[in-house]
Amino acid sequence: MKIAFGCDPNAAELKLGLMDYVKTLGHEAFDLGSDDPIYANVAFDLAKAVAAGEYDRGVLVCGTGIGVSIAANKVKGAYAACIHDVYQAQRAELSNHANIITMGSQVVGIELAKCMVKAYLENTYDPNGRSHVKLQRIYEYENEN
Repeated sequence: MKIAFGCDPNAAELKLGLMDYVKTLGHEAFDLGSDDPIYANVAFDLAKAVAAGEYDRGVLVCGTGIGVSIAANKVKGAYAACIHDVYQAQRAELSNHANIITMGSQVVGIELAKCMVKAYLENTYDPNGRSHVKLQRIYEYENEN
């Protein structure tokens, strides 16, 4: 898979560590930036690229993961899930078909972050699952508004 990565300057170390890690899993990692102190800018750019299909999935990191999640979710077609544990990482894809995960460099360490990214990338959304109807409502609302 082609995975896009972005962060604010405070989270660059975690982002780079995760980029190296996903390469060991056989994925391509693309750096969409970390120099802009306005984290929303990199979140918007990454979310637009993922929503447009330039990348299969995205990973955004800031201090808490919350700000980049809010920003990314403003982009139509971007579905960012802020995660803090492996179960949330799995469910981000399995139940919610999130094309972006976010996390906080001040909340999780590198080893947990690696486990979460691995769990997220190992899972594939099942359109026949019980969450499909729920997600369709989100997509309908997005298209109506």
